[in-house]
Amino acid sequence: MSRRTGAVVCPECGRLVGADEPRCPFCGYARPAGGSLDGLLRRFFTLPLEWVVIVVCTIYFLASLALDPSNIGKGGLLGFLAPSPRSLLILGGSGALPMFGLGRWWSVLSATWLHGGLLHILFNMLWVRQLAPPVVRVFGTARTALIYVIAGALGFLLSSFAGAYMGFMPSFLQGATLTIGASASIFGLLGALVHFGRHHGFGAAAQQAWTWAVILFLMGFVFRGVDNYAHLGGFLGGYVASWVLNPMHPERPAHRLAAAVALFGSIASVAWSFIDSMRLAR
Repeated sequence: MSRRTGAVVCPECGRLVGADEPRCPFCGYARPAGGSLDGLLRRFFTLPLEWVVIVVCTIYFLASLALDPSNIGKGGLLGFLAPSPRSLLILGGSGALPMFGLGRWWSVLSATWLHGGLLHILFNMLWVRQLAPPVVRVFGTARTALIYVIAGALGFLLSSFAGAYMGFMPSFLQGATLTIGASASIFGLLGALVHFGRHHGFGAAAQQAWTWAVILFLMGFVFRGVDNYAHLGGFLGGYVASWVLNPMHPERPAHRLAAAVALFGSIASVAWSFIDSMRLAR
């Protein structure tokens, strides 16, 4: 068997080690040159996260249209190419009804991959394309994926709770019966940038992210159908995740493993919602 030559950066301690070393001589990390599960995950997380999100969201958007095309063409410009509520519920929309009415706790993970119309997915994917690269440069791809999933889950959890228990509030603060979209995760990316900028000496970056967040949040009080609780929960989730996932330290194997479980579990939760819906329909 040929031996690998050259040097690689140990994913555990960040030091240069020989490519053929069975263990890092500094920290003992096994097979720092790859070949292990972490080696596979490191290679996966070299993919541009924003394009992973865009591709997956597009596939699920097309699936939601194909599942029930009865709503296509209704609702004018804002509702152009809009999946039906039935389709979104089958594929894992979140909110008070799925969470507390149907017991679909995993819908806080699946809802971030679904969208309610062509303009909805286009607007959100443009923001993902704008925000994901700078967050990846600060946190690394794996930790950015964790922030994205955590923020979305917390956003939809807050919205579902408000939808179930805060019906006495004004309409724009009542939460949601059925809610979907990547915007909670997008607000999480903004929250992560705000925390990083404020606590690590990058005030201009924090101010820019904060300005975007405020503008987008205020828009939620102007346009109907915007899930303000999901936005708030997503922002708080990203802010807290940035504090826990300290970007001043290098990504560790545990980050990549946790990110893979969260990301693939979140993506697969849409398929699980479909399977569960078919089971209930029998």
